[in-house]
Amino acid sequence: MLEEQVFDAKLHNRVAFHCGVPALDDYLHKYAAQQNSKGISAVFVLLDDAVPSKILGFYTLSAAQIDVQQLSDTERKKLPRYPVPCFRMGRLARDIENCRAGLGEVLIGCAVDRCLRARSLVGAYALLVDAKDEKAKSFYERYGFIPCMDAPMTLYLPLG
Repeated sequence: MLEEQVFDAKLHNRVAFHCGVPALDDYLHKYAAQQNSKGISAVFVLLDDAVPSKILGFYTLSAAQIDVQQLSDTERKKLPRYPVPCFRMGRLARDIENCRAGLGEVLIGCAVDRCLRARSLVGAYALLVDAKDEKAKSFYERYGFIPCMDAPMTLYLPLG
């Protein structure tokens, strides 16, 4: 059964994780534990409880804000005229061995669920993500993310 956990470098084998994107692999291998402990980003891993040390995928969350001028006309009408608080999913990756297993969708679902739960304690309007390329942008758009007006590779998902 799949399980989401807070990343723990002592429990989770980050060295064995490879997603095929060197920058994402490098982040998990070298920087995730440090950024997690310093509060720069929260790192969450997806595991199979049968092999709890093997990371199947991961994502990061941090605080962010967005200028309302970046949102659609419909969204802007509902919001104040100053930047609104958001969450940012800074990274999302699944292990290359599990390509096409639907883990990207599971990871997005976990991130949205976590943001909705946190939203009950801390105000946040949307989940932001920066797509690295057009393929990633299309992936996020399939799940309802909307491109920002002046930065179409930055997308947002209203959490309301």
